[in-house]
Amino acid sequence: MILSRVFTVIFTSLFAGLSCLIAVAQVKKEVTYRNPVIAGDFADPSVIRVGDTYYAAGTSSEWGPAYPIYTSKDLVNWQYLGPVFSEMPSWTMGSFWAPELYYRNGTFYVYYTARRKSDQHSYIGVATTTDIRKGFTDHGCIIEWTNEAIDAFIIEDAGKLYITWKAYGLDQGKLIQLLGRELTPDGLKVQGEVFMLLQADPNSWEAGGMEGQALFKHGDYFYMTYSGNICCGPDCNYMVGLARAKSLKGPWERYADNPVLKSSNDWKCPGHGTVVTTPDNRYFYLHHAYSVTDFTFIGRQGVLSELIWDKKTGWPAFRYGTTTPVEGAAATGKTQQQQLSVSADFSKDKLSSINWVWDVSQPKPAYAVRNGYLELTSPSNGTQTGSFLGLVLKKGNYTFTTEILPQATSTQSICLYGDAENTLNFGITKDSLQLWQVKEGKKEILQSRVLPKGKGSIRLQVQSTKGHLYQFRWGRAEARMETLNAQAVEANSLPRWDRAPRIGLQVSGTENQSGLFRSVSVVYP
Repeated sequence: MILSRVFTVIFTSLFAGLSCLIAVAQVKKEVTYRNPVIAGDFADPSVIRVGDTYYAAGTSSEWGPAYPIYTSKDLVNWQYLGPVFSEMPSWTMGSFWAPELYYRNGTFYVYYTARRKSDQHSYIGVATTTDIRKGFTDHGCIIEWTNEAIDAFIIEDAGKLYITWKAYGLDQGKLIQLLGRELTPDGLKVQGEVFMLLQADPNSWEAGGMEGQALFKHGDYFYMTYSGNICCGPDCNYMVGLARAKSLKGPWERYADNPVLKSSNDWKCPGHGTVVTTPDNRYFYLHHAYSVTDFTFIGRQGVLSELIWDKKTGWPAFRYGTTTPVEGAAATGKTQQQQLSVSADFSKDKLSSINWVWDVSQPKPAYAVRNGYLELTSPSNGTQTGSFLGLVLKKGNYTFTTEILPQATSTQSICLYGDAENTLNFGITKDSLQLWQVKEGKKEILQSRVLPKGKGSIRLQVQSTKGHLYQFRWGRAEARMETLNAQAVEANSLPRWDRAPRIGLQVSGTENQSGLFRSVSVVYP
């Protein structure tokens, strides 16, 4: 009997201990995500939730097609859906910034910033669709305000729609303001008087600017996240602040401990995002930041920071402190899975497997898959820029490879493209292999060698380290590849302020000459 009790006590103790271990293990198994959640150049992200599905759109700057859209069920696994515009709105010429998504009564709206052809000023347009997968119909410019009106945000209050925007960024002698105005019920025009939400404080961290406002309602208050200082480039010092008001038209009260989100050793210059709530009422801020490792060479990436509420003060706070988290608790139990590498064999694959981009300041590239090759045609303007098809880079460390069938009358290359006057190329022209750069419009041959005699295609490859150090290799289709340059080539001139370089394929030559590419791949370690 005594022995039985002893065994019972031992068994009970072991069972209790095992239960504790299981409970601890369950706590430790909280599903997490790592930033970025949308890798690569995806600045000024706007995010909305429609039912159980999230949609996000971001800046495309000088790249077409305009404004990439992503979709997700959990905020951490995102799939590219397509662009807002496959063809650029007729009134625009570039600077495709800060698209703001909104959904109401079965219709998706996008309020976007673009540069107007007639005066080269940046203003706000609006477009709509009932099927976000099929692109948007443009309704033209909706906000025209002094020398610049950018960064739209839409909010509903008491059944009325309002648009807010940044004003006076280019007006000398005036402080930047965040302004608002009522929209017509269909959301396509403005009406009523303009009112001010906030004005930049020249004696604070806002002295360098104020923009990227996002508004949301919680309890008795409207809350606002907004960004300030220099957004872009190597000298950026972007940060995020908070404000609140009981009425949309104010007065607005700034949070005493602004700024609330700053640079860290991992993520630099965070800002310009929007807040979205999950079905279980968690608050997440999808915004952009530069990876410290790859910085401007990859661009401002889509990162996620959670907001929690301080019951004592009534203000929100970022869950992981004042910096962008490297890792955070996921919104759902789904594991984050990112497939960044892409490839296409044009003897088998269709073009749909590659999401190409191009420079909107140049003629739109003419390309098609024919007879097992991607055929890219040089433009009618005959410039040295040629035709360029690019890919958004996701990390600074990668290997890009293509297989080219040499052509007698055209130059075909791998191209790292900053803009039309700043590129780094590795390619084939006639019977020679060349490495060259175009810097501020001037071409310089860095290395050249005669191609050994032979028939068939040639593989070209560039290996990148940290997005700006490059090794180049080449070889016949079935042969071992040779390294062209003993020392890495550096290309610090490629990032152009708010836009990161793209990598891709380029063809130049006389009018309507074609290049033939059998395959393309970009692999991230």
